[in-house]
Amino acid sequence: MVNYSAASLDSVFGALSDPTRRCILELLAKAECCVADLASRFSISAPAVSRHLRVLEEAGLIARQRDGRIHRMRLEARRMEEAAVWIEQYRRFWEDQLSSLAIYLEQHPEQKPDESKTKPETKTKP
Repeated sequence: MVNYSAASLDSVFGALSDPTRRCILELLAKAECCVADLASRFSISAPAVSRHLRVLEEAGLIARQRDGRIHRMRLEARRMEEAAVWIEQYRRFWEDQLSSLAIYLEQHPEQKPDESKTKPETKTKP
């Protein structure tokens, strides 16, 4: 089982909440890239791209390798995996809950809601 902390999950989900950062992750999933190349793909300033990269880096979603003045960025999958494991726990929980409800409703058909009461009333024109 993957160990994770609330602070770690908060930083990952916070980093993933922005569409620009998700796009950066998609680009880095294909290949590592230097900061200048990443910045050229967006219609925002280079400093704004750098701020997005810093958020992703602090969340542990990307890593930076410096080669002189060139900064290469690459995807780091470990933190994403931790978030996926956390989400999977809740997916399984809700899947189990809904399966139990379906079984109950099959065994107790008299408990099914009356569809005529759940449908919105339509008014007919006189």
